[in-house]
Amino acid sequence: MGTALQKTIHQLKSENREFFHMALSVDCVILGFDENELKVLLIKSDLEEFSDQWSLLGDLVRPDENLDSASYRVLKERTGLDDVFLEQVYTFGDVNRHPAGRVITTAWYSLINIKDHQMSLAHNELHWHPVSEITTLAFDHKKILDTCLHQLQSKIDEHPIVFNLLPEKFSLRELQSLYESIHGTKLDRRNFRKKFFLMDWLIDVNELEQDVPHRPGKLYRFNADRFSDGKKVKLQEHA
Repeated sequence: MGTALQKTIHQLKSENREFFHMALSVDCVILGFDENELKVLLIKSDLEEFSDQWSLLGDLVRPDENLDSASYRVLKERTGLDDVFLEQVYTFGDVNRHPAGRVITTAWYSLINIKDHQMSLAHNELHWHPVSEITTLAFDHKKILDTCLHQLQSKIDEHPIVFNLLPEKFSLRELQSLYESIHGTKLDRRNFRKKFFLMDWLIDVNELEQDVPHRPGKLYRFNADRFSDGKKVKLQEHA
């Protein structure tokens, strides 16, 4: 039975040789919030075809690793980060998306507090770039970034995932600025605050902002107890 199965697999590979000459890759969209701007972590492409262009963090999936293992390996090798949760977003398979040949990639994204994560530099230049200033990226990475942003925009009004981008204590000014940077539009101050108080997502910590150039505002923290299962907010932990 074993020999027959081996012959069947060998025959399958011979008859469909071209299907076994494709590669898989992972691309990581790491988003952060700093200086009132939504930013994405980019790295200089090391391919001649994309000389001096920026790209997302990614790599080919090795024959002996799973997709999720590959995504965490990429982060660890390129940045030293190993304490963030990556959420799978979409798979991109345009025929000519990679100059080296047929490569299908799966995109993952994560939201992190930039100030709480110290990154190491490896291989190429690594930088946080304001999302609003990005017009082109290597490969089809602009399409991947836009897809992840669209998913984020569709989730933040119902799922409290954006709090991973903020410090433990934050002002309503910071929170609104974050939402505006994600949606790419200005929001009405009064309606925004009313909405959050009605949702009961915030807890007043009875403290005021310090060392700010404007009138100090109240500080709040995320009401994690509001979500008993915790699944919607644990984006910083391994699954």
